[in-house]
Amino acid sequence: MYTHHLFDQLANAGLSDWVETLKPILAERLSVKHHGDMDKWQTALSLLPDVTPTVVSLSQDAIEVGIEADLNQQQHLRLIEQLKQLHPWRKGPFELFGHYIDTEWRSDWKWQRLIKDIAPLAGRRVLDIGCGCGYHCWRMRGAAADFVLGIDPTILFVMQYFALQRYIQDYNVAVLPLGIDDLPAELNCFDSVFSMGLLYHRRDPLAHLQELKNCLRDEGELVLETLVIDEKFGEVLVPEGRYAQMRNVWSIPSVKMLETWLKQAGYNKVRCIDVTVTSIEEQRSTEWMQFQSLVDFLDQDDHSKTVEGYPAPMRAIVLAEK
Repeated sequence: MYTHHLFDQLANAGLSDWVETLKPILAERLSVKHHGDMDKWQTALSLLPDVTPTVVSLSQDAIEVGIEADLNQQQHLRLIEQLKQLHPWRKGPFELFGHYIDTEWRSDWKWQRLIKDIAPLAGRRVLDIGCGCGYHCWRMRGAAADFVLGIDPTILFVMQYFALQRYIQDYNVAVLPLGIDDLPAELNCFDSVFSMGLLYHRRDPLAHLQELKNCLRDEGELVLETLVIDEKFGEVLVPEGRYAQMRNVWSIPSVKMLETWLKQAGYNKVRCIDVTVTSIEEQRSTEWMQFQSLVDFLDQDDHSKTVEGYPAPMRAIVLAEK
């Protein structure tokens, strides 16, 4: 499913040795035996209508990634039927041939909160860790990034990427079925690294910040988005059990504590550019993500608290330089 262009890009980044290790890993993780639903997902991809879009919009000013072309009624029905075989759609939104894919997250809102403050992406080599189906990867490419590599261990999200890539056909964007632990220890080659919604799932946050730094070239920029608590220096929330019904939430720092962690990890020019409470309009159930969502994870009488009694989700975006 991947083209030689991906491996050429990695080789150009000085990762030729990793390419040879990567090929069998990708083949195994995209095999039917790796996931019980793989056959269903691959069938859905094969049944998508074979049409060529007349417009592909990855503009940083667009609300959706837009793809337009003339389809007949049967093709429209088949498109929606097969895309829904890839439920749930969590990051977006997308518009495909006039059909709006209203994903669980309004990921475009997060994009608008960060795009004006980060280093311009034009001509840069970018890594997006935990990228989901690649929504932000395409926004990065729309902002003129030279090459964007997204990684996510959830195979369904990679299948969604393949469905979208079938029509977008921009092979300077690749999403691989990998976690950060699958990356070589010392990449040192990306101009920008994005880690959004991942830090609190790592048992050792300082080790994760070091892993991210090892992916960057010297003076490269980290864009880190994560859960935070109210601004009190030195405080870290360590949930007992779940947090907002999420498993494996190990620690949620204050912004000041997060900035301290980044400095301890050796970053420079650390600065917070945004703190926003996650609203039930930004994260919610939709036709394309019909499972429970944020409103179900909050105290029904007091949305300032989670069902466990912790502060409701609030997220900060912090920039730092290697």
